[in-house]
Amino acid sequence: MDTAYVIDTLFTLFSITLIILMVPGFAMLEAGLVRTKNVSSVLTVNVMIYAVASLAFILVGYALAFGELQSATMSKWAFFMFQMAFVGKAINIMSGGVGERAKLFPLTIFTVIMGGFIYPVVVNVSWGMDWLKETIFDLNMVDLAGSTVIHSTGGWALLAAILVIGSRKGRYVGNQMRVIPASNIPLVVLGAMLLWIGWFGFNGGSVGGISTKALADSVALTIFNTNVAGLSGAISAGILIYVRYKLFDITMILNGALGGLVAVTAGAHLFTMYDALAIGFIGGILVVVAIPLFDKVRIDDPVGALSVHLVNGIWGTLAVGIFASDAANSITFMNQAKGVAEIAVFAFSISYMVIYFINKVSPFRATDEEQQQGLDVSECGLEAYPEFKRAI
Repeated sequence: MDTAYVIDTLFTLFSITLIILMVPGFAMLEAGLVRTKNVSSVLTVNVMIYAVASLAFILVGYALAFGELQSATMSKWAFFMFQMAFVGKAINIMSGGVGERAKLFPLTIFTVIMGGFIYPVVVNVSWGMDWLKETIFDLNMVDLAGSTVIHSTGGWALLAAILVIGSRKGRYVGNQMRVIPASNIPLVVLGAMLLWIGWFGFNGGSVGGISTKALADSVALTIFNTNVAGLSGAISAGILIYVRYKLFDITMILNGALGGLVAVTAGAHLFTMYDALAIGFIGGILVVVAIPLFDKVRIDDPVGALSVHLVNGIWGTLAVGIFASDAANSITFMNQAKGVAEIAVFAFSISYMVIYFINKVSPFRATDEEQQQGLDVSECGLEAYPEFKRAI
């Protein structure tokens, strides 16, 4: 008994390390996709999200999601840390999408509310003690590591934020969309690959242990399917981009990989290799199709987070009901769809109201002059590349 306890604790601690490795992953990805004049701001936001969201979850959010701190199969502190490692990811999804125009202070206030209340409520009705089930929610959704619980929740919060804050200065002029290129492609590649590696702990660790043969096989299958979906998403995005534009856009290929990883997250422990291949392939296509669609309706998302996390979070959760349906275990398309819809209504409506209120007190959006100068100067007083000529 003690041996299994120690093994599962060690496995969880290792998974935590991989998940926290996603913090620099998000930071590097976002820093590479924004202009040089906003890099310090983006990096500061990512560090503050990790610190503030984690502390809000430690002090308030965990109790709301899970109740008492306890675990029978591993150290309660390992389980606690594992759940804490997840919370910042939902807000990291939001931070990149409002990059280059969102101020740090109001975003930090929202991070406290997200980490202490919004995300824990979603966890409560899906993975946690479920005290809301009899009053508001009644979910039978399968979502292993958070295609909906984390990725879609963060995506809905991002959509709410963009609708309140608006687009970057100069992004849309008349009927034209101005292309704003990424500032550092090597950082984009580094960030995306760190996220990919971190996903093995994200999904594999969500199995809950590795101390028996059955658990070890489940962890290995989960990580294998996770990787397959990422590979498939990268390839499908690359193919579609080339067919449409006769170019290989590495940023779109990497977003396709991330889309595949998001999509497989809900049921990686249930899928066959061919299921994961198909789910990731469709995920990559969805990213390529969704990014220009959001731009057509003037939803300005500098990093493609809505397409990667919201669209594929929805797709991945529904895919469980398509590829792994099992009526005996209540895994049906309708149960999956119901979970997606209920969490969508809650996450979007509450996020919109909170962001709208915060924005009235402390405006989220930097002024046109601050955006022109770059948020590195106005928000941080520290430029990432002071010797470079900054792009307007």
